[in-house]
Amino acid sequence: MSAIELYNRPSPDHAEKVSQALMLLRKQAAQHPRLIQASSLGAEDMVVTHLIHLANIDCGVFVLDTGKLHAETLALIGQIEQRYGISVEVFRPRAEAVVRFVRDQGEDAMYRSIDLRKRCCDIRKMEPLSRALAGKDGWVTGLRREQSNARADVAAIVQEPERVKISPLVDWSWGDVWHFIAQHHLPYNALHDQFFPSIGCAPCTRAIAVGEDFRAGRWWWEQEGAKECGLHVQPVSTLPSPVAESTAS
Repeated sequence: MSAIELYNRPSPDHAEKVSQALMLLRKQAAQHPRLIQASSLGAEDMVVTHLIHLANIDCGVFVLDTGKLHAETLALIGQIEQRYGISVEVFRPRAEAVVRFVRDQGEDAMYRSIDLRKRCCDIRKMEPLSRALAGKDGWVTGLRREQSNARADVAAIVQEPERVKISPLVDWSWGDVWHFIAQHHLPYNALHDQFFPSIGCAPCTRAIAVGEDFRAGRWWWEQEGAKECGLHVQPVSTLPSPVAESTAS
């Protein structure tokens, strides 16, 4: 079965969730004109890219090419560019930092300790992220509360020190994501059809078995509490959710 056949199970209020996501994006774009989407090219981010398109806001898209992504992941960049007529910005790690790390620690360093894995993430993700966000006053992500315990309390809007972080899918279910993909005929990562719900770098991602946690295939050799790369941790403060805002207005 394809991922669409397997997961296309919308919530009863799916249409309202779509409406709220579009309203959130338009309002935040008006307040933060220098917006950009951080796309991992996973299912959620393909949905977010299309929501940005439907909202008709000025918001670019960037991808962090760590040098370790699956070919199936990278293949989506061209599809996005062709469908939406945009140029996806690709940020890569500093070559000298990667060479030095691999020379000193080896290609399999991430498996030897959490510290080494996080150092790899810092080089391949965090440093390029800082360049991608430079000069931006807001970034859009595909975070959902359902993804993991660590993300269960994530807010739709988080005010960070230098910019706002916007996550229009926080209350969407996995079924909502796939219903939207099916409705709008969106391209998606072929690995999702092979039981990869959460997709990162190739050495750090595997398929999951029936009954396993959504993110069980990410850094599967580590304990649950360590399974973040640093991109989406430690929110500074939160603002009201779009539902609360619309209710109060």
